[in-house]
Amino acid sequence: MDFCLYLITDRNKTAGGRSLEDVLRSALDAGVKGILLREKDLSDRELFSLAERVRDLANRYKARLIISERVDIALAVDAGGVHISGRSLPVAAARKLMGAEKYVSASAHSLEDALRAEEDGADFVTFGPVYHTPSKAAYGPPVGLASLEEACQVLKIPVFALGGVKEGNAVDTLRAGAFGVAVISGIIGADDPALAASTIMARIRSFKMRKLI
Repeated sequence: MDFCLYLITDRNKTAGGRSLEDVLRSALDAGVKGILLREKDLSDRELFSLAERVRDLANRYKARLIISERVDIALAVDAGGVHISGRSLPVAAARKLMGAEKYVSASAHSLEDALRAEEDGADFVTFGPVYHTPSKAAYGPPVGLASLEEACQVLKIPVFALGGVKEGNAVDTLRAGAFGVAVISGIIGADDPALAASTIMARIRSFKMRKLI
């Protein structure tokens, strides 16, 4: 894995009417290296156009762009990978299409989901929602840190904590065993996305450095 912060987009949550690309540029300036483009309400043509622009932006910063669910769009723009949810292609099918050199990540809301994704060839999973967050309310109550810890202990692939993760609780998910964190509103909706991203990454680096000492 070449990133520990997985920034998930939602152009409807940017602060002050900023464009998504402007927010992403700020986050990339701060050192973000992994972006999941997740804009489900766009038409195919609109999503393709946005994906091309974000790919170009990510490439300039040597960051990895992953496309949510749409293997066709990911292949068309030569993205760094695809993210699979319960509504998209199976992980194994996505892996065949994407090849071995692209990332295939998967959503997991339970240990069973996570194990199935690992068995089918996912490179890593997002696990959650760990904390309450409106964007993940449809998936039921938060799974909590105990379930996250169990998944991290069992899985051999990296686990990213997702759902309500922000500056104040990111380290708690790392203590539970998460490899990294997946963040939406904590950065996308921040008044200063660069500061929010750099603060979370600094906490991650500090925690990992302490573990090495």
